[in-house]
Amino acid sequence: MDQQRFELGIARRKATLGGDYVEKNLAAADDFSRPFQEMMTEWCWGFGWGDDCIDAKTRSMMNLTMLGALGKMHEWEIHCRGALGNGVDKAQLRAILHVIAIYCGVPQALECFRAARKVMDELGMQ
Repeated sequence: MDQQRFELGIARRKATLGGDYVEKNLAAADDFSRPFQEMMTEWCWGFGWGDDCIDAKTRSMMNLTMLGALGKMHEWEIHCRGALGNGVDKAQLRAILHVIAIYCGVPQALECFRAARKVMDELGMQ
C-alpha cells in the first residue's frame, strides 16, 4: 500500500462522505474486509479523487450520474449526501436526475428521486 496515497484518500473520503461515516466503516473492517477498505481508500479516493484536475463538486455530480446508471442505490444515497456537502444544489441535483431519466430510464430516475428526497429530508432541505 502507498501510505501517502492512502492518507490523501482518507482525507478526500472524509471531506466528501463525512469523518464519522468513514471512521465507522474503517472501524467495522475485520481481517476479511480491511484489505478492501484500504485498497478502495487508496485507489478510489487517493488516486481517483486525489488530484485537482476536477473539483469535488463536479466529481460528485459525475458519481451520481454513474451510480444512477448502474442502479447502485445504497451508494447513490451515500454520494447524494456527499454531493450536497460538496456544493451541489437542489437545482443541479434535479438536473442530474433528469439526465438519469433520459439515459437510464424513468424507473431508475424515480428510484434516485426517492433516495434524494430521503437525503434532503434528513438534512432538513425543503
